[in-house]
Amino acid sequence: MGPPTSTELPPKTTERSDAPVELTGYRRWLSDNLMLLVTLSGVLLGVVLGLSLRPLNLHGDSIMLISYPGELFMRVLKLMILPLVISSLIAGSASLNAKMNGKIALRTLVYFASTSFFNAALGIALVLLIHPGNPDLHNADDRSTDRRAVNLLDSLLDLGRNVFPDNLFQASIQQAHTVYLPKPSILHAFNETMNDTLVEAQRLSEDLSEEVVLVRDIQYRSGTNTLGIVFFCLVFGTFLGTIGQKGQVVVDFFAAIFEVIMKMVTCVMWLTPVGISSVIAGKILSVGDLGLVMSQLMWFIVTVAIGVIIYQFVVMQAIYFVVVRRNPFKFYAGLIQAMLTAFATASTAAALPITFRCMNEKLKVDPRITRFVLPIGCNINMDGTALYIAVASIFIAQMSGMVLGFGELLTVLLTSTAASMSSASVPSAALVLLLVVLTAIDAPVQDVTLLFAVDWFVDRIRTTNNMLGDCYTAAIVEELSRKELMALDAASVNYQDMPAGTPNGHGHGHHEGGLLEGQTELETSSKCVMTMTDSVVVDMSAVMNNVNLQQEHCNRRV
Repeated sequence: MGPPTSTELPPKTTERSDAPVELTGYRRWLSDNLMLLVTLSGVLLGVVLGLSLRPLNLHGDSIMLISYPGELFMRVLKLMILPLVISSLIAGSASLNAKMNGKIALRTLVYFASTSFFNAALGIALVLLIHPGNPDLHNADDRSTDRRAVNLLDSLLDLGRNVFPDNLFQASIQQAHTVYLPKPSILHAFNETMNDTLVEAQRLSEDLSEEVVLVRDIQYRSGTNTLGIVFFCLVFGTFLGTIGQKGQVVVDFFAAIFEVIMKMVTCVMWLTPVGISSVIAGKILSVGDLGLVMSQLMWFIVTVAIGVIIYQFVVMQAIYFVVVRRNPFKFYAGLIQAMLTAFATASTAAALPITFRCMNEKLKVDPRITRFVLPIGCNINMDGTALYIAVASIFIAQMSGMVLGFGELLTVLLTSTAASMSSASVPSAALVLLLVVLTAIDAPVQDVTLLFAVDWFVDRIRTTNNMLGDCYTAAIVEELSRKELMALDAASVNYQDMPAGTPNGHGHGHHEGGLLEGQTELETSSKCVMTMTDSVVVDMSAVMNNVNLQQEHCNRRV
C-alpha cells in the first residue's frame, strides 16, 4: 500500500493546485486581505477627493453627482438588510432548541445592557474630566423654536410598540412613534351654536393660545421596524425548530436565502472603492465651513474619540482576552473591513452583510451564534450611542452654564443607557434620543442644533463602536455557550452515527469541515433538533465523549 500512495501524489497536487501551496508569503497575505485593501483604498480616496475639491466651491448639482454612486451603494446594501435579517434569524434560531435560544438571548441581552451602561459611565467620566463645553460657544442666534421633546417614558413605550407590531407587513416599511399634537379646541363648536358670544370666545381663545395643551398621539413614520421583525423571526424560528421533520423544508428554504444573500454581498463588495469614496467625498463637500466647525467643537469631538478609543482598544480587548483566552487584536484585525464599511455608511445595519462575511468566513465564529446575535445587536446594542449621548448632554449643559449634581449625573447615566437601547440603526438617530436626555435633566433642548454640524463625523466614529460591540458579543457568547453547542454537536454526531455508512457525509470526519463552512453545520444541527424536538436527549456518557472529541478538534484548529 506504500508505493501506490506515493504514485497518487500528482492527482492530490492537481486537486490542491489553487490552495495555499502556490500562494505563499506576501501573495497569500495579499489574497487574504484583498477586500480589506479595496475598502481602505475607498476610504482614503474619498477623503483625498473631498478635501481636494473643497477649494473649487462646487455647485450643489456637482456635489449631488459626486455623491450619487455612494447613494446607489447604500441603497444596495440596505436592500439586503431585510432578507438577511429574516433568513439569518429564522435559520439560526431553528438550528438550536428552545432552551438554548433562551440561554443565548439572556446572555446576549445582559452583555448588551452591561456594555451600554459602561459606555455611558465612561462618557460621563471623560466629559467631566476634559470639560469640552465652553459657554462662549453658546449663541442665542443659533437657537431654533422650542419644540417639545419626547420624554423617556414615551421612548420606552414606543420601544415596546415596535417590538410587538400589530401588522408584520406594515413593520417592514413603518415604525410606531409618539408625537404631541394640540388638543382639539371646543371653541369651534361653541361658536357655531352661540353666535352672539363670538367676540368673547375669540378673546378667550387668544388668551388660551399662549398655553397650548398638547396630547399624545401614536403615529407611524417611514422606516423599517427591524426590532419587531427581529422579535417575530426569533419566535418563529424557535417554534419552527420544535415541530420536527415537517419544518425542515422551511429551515432549508431560509438557509438557502441566507447563502444567496451572502453571495450577493460578495459581488457588491467589489463596488466598495467607488461607493465608499463617493459617500465620504460627498459628505465632506456638503459641510459648509469645515475649518470653523472643527475648531469650535474640536474638544467635543476629541472627548468622544477618546472614549471610543479607550473602549475599542482597552476594554473590549481585555474582556475578549479574559473570556475567550485568545489574541484579541487578531480578532480585531479580522473586522477592519466591516469597521471601515460601518464608518463610511454610518449605519450598523448597512454594514451587517459585510459583518456577517467577516465573522463567518474570516474569523470562523459559529454561524449559529452570529445569525442569532448580529441581527439583534444592530438594533439593540448601541455602545457608541450611549457614550455619545452621555457626552453630548453634559456638553450642552456645560455650554449653558449648568452645574449638574450627583442626581442629574445619575439621570444622564440611566437615560443614556435606556435611550441607546431604543435607538434605530440608522444615521444620526442619536440626535433624536439626545432630546430625551436633555429633557430629563432640564437642559436647553434648542442647543442640539449646535451638534448638527459635526454629527456627520462623530456619527461615523461611534458607529464603529456599535458594530464592533456586536461582533465581540458574538465571540464572547459563543465561548460562554460552548458546552451547550458541543452538546448539540455531539447529539448530532450520535444521530448521524445511527446508520453505519453515513452516506450523506455528515459523520465524524466531515463534521468539522461543515462547522467551518456554516451551511453543513446548520443542516446537521437543525436535523438534530428536528428529531429531538424541544430538547437534546441523548446518553450523557456518549455526549461527554463526543464533547471531548470536539474539544480536541477545536484545539487542533487553534
